[in-house]
Amino acid sequence: MKILRLLLALLLSLGAVSAHAETPWQVVKTYRHDRTAFTEGLFFLDGILYESTGQPGASDIRKVRLKDGKVMAKVKLPPQYFGEGIVNWGDELLSLTWQHHIGFRWARGTLRQTASFTYDGEGWALTQDGKRIIMSDGTPVLRLLDPATMAQIGSLPVTWRGKPVPMLNELEYVNGEILANIWMTNLIARIDPATGNVTDWIDLTPLAKKNMGGDPNAVLNGIAYDARNDRLFVTGKYWPSLYEIRLKR
Repeated sequence: MKILRLLLALLLSLGAVSAHAETPWQVVKTYRHDRTAFTEGLFFLDGILYESTGQPGASDIRKVRLKDGKVMAKVKLPPQYFGEGIVNWGDELLSLTWQHHIGFRWARGTLRQTASFTYDGEGWALTQDGKRIIMSDGTPVLRLLDPATMAQIGSLPVTWRGKPVPMLNELEYVNGEILANIWMTNLIARIDPATGNVTDWIDLTPLAKKNMGGDPNAVLNGIAYDARNDRLFVTGKYWPSLYEIRLKR
């Protein structure tokens, strides 16, 4: 019933979004992706793709070689945890769990756990803008966190045409805007971090149709940005491919 209510809220909030998902895009390059990875978090830094995966007993954080999808190193979460979003901060990697109200700090170079932190509610995804950590929890409100303590210092309600946008999932801060997967859809929202307004949508339905293979859980999820080379990557849960895409405006 909870999932049904969330889906109903999403449909009511987004309305005719599909008719207004106007940002054109094109695939620049296709890479291999581990089709057993239930992708929850993704970011790219210093030539390495970092990925977190979910599912109890199968959650991990990994370093992935972009050119061939090879997992170069990984660390498993304790089996009771459902892994969620990840983000870099300095030499650290921060990660969330779904419903256990606990997150972890890792040494990014070695993937060694160094500390933990707690939070209320669910953990879905993380990104950062150079000053703050930005967290999604499945609601229409993004949390703004102090990177040193992970305490909440603010919030950002996200709206489309004045209506709240629920189920904000995987996040990436790209060129002054927040990109957010909307769970159980083929859409990425482009969010103005100053106002929380969705300025436009990226509809990746063609990629989802190509990769889902009839599995309703294999949804679009995973956004990473290579700032040094201005490359944007997207993938999904259990997808066999990861894509570099270019937005045409």
